[in-house]
Amino acid sequence: MPEPPEERVRRLAAESLTAHDPIGWFERLYAETASAGGSEPGEGPAIPWDRGTPHPLLADWAQERRLAGAGRRALVVGCGFGRDAEFLARLGYDTVAFDVSSTAVEEARRRHPTSPVSYVTADLLDPPADWVGAYDLVVESMNVQALPDPPRADAIARIGPLVAPGGTLLVIQVAGDDDAGRVQGPPWPLSRAEIDAFATGDLRPVRIERLRNDADDPGRWRAEFSSAAGDGRT
Repeated sequence: MPEPPEERVRRLAAESLTAHDPIGWFERLYAETASAGGSEPGEGPAIPWDRGTPHPLLADWAQERRLAGAGRRALVVGCGFGRDAEFLARLGYDTVAFDVSSTAVEEARRRHPTSPVSYVTADLLDPPADWVGAYDLVVESMNVQALPDPPRADAIARIGPLVAPGGTLLVIQVAGDDDAGRVQGPPWPLSRAEIDAFATGDLRPVRIERLRNDADDPGRWRAEFSSAAGDGRT
């Protein structure tokens, strides 16, 4: 019987942690999937988050805000195969999307051969210096939750400085409470304190929501921060 995708992710992550390489499992996951014929949805071993549509909490937020990206720059953290990056590009943003997995980046380029998105292999823990303060919109969706701590706190601290003056950071994560670190992950849910920690430098919270489907659902955080909080600019 094939290994369920979520169990495969947890096994690879555990092996990477044992090897003191907490982010190494990302490339292993994408590379093993590609080599086994799973580069397209429904073929071979699955990437659990490989979907053809942007994250619904991003899409709903963009619709609510009536986002128009013309003349603005966006950065997508941990882009995978590009679902969120392509969405932002369609809204008019000059979009850069990066992933620590070179295989994921190569596949994103292959899937979107005529895309205006610039897909780049890069490490959030050591981003290019010229990215600091360069982006009007930064989207971090469901990546930090895949990191234990360390290096989770370091990853959180690296994201805010990428936002340009007057820009916006949108964070989407699995929600948890202070004891969420004891959950067998990934994902490891983020506490409210960890969400608040994205407000580095002059970033300030605009709206932090914990969205649940029902009372038993831990929900998802959707957190918006601005370097000029409350002025509504993106």
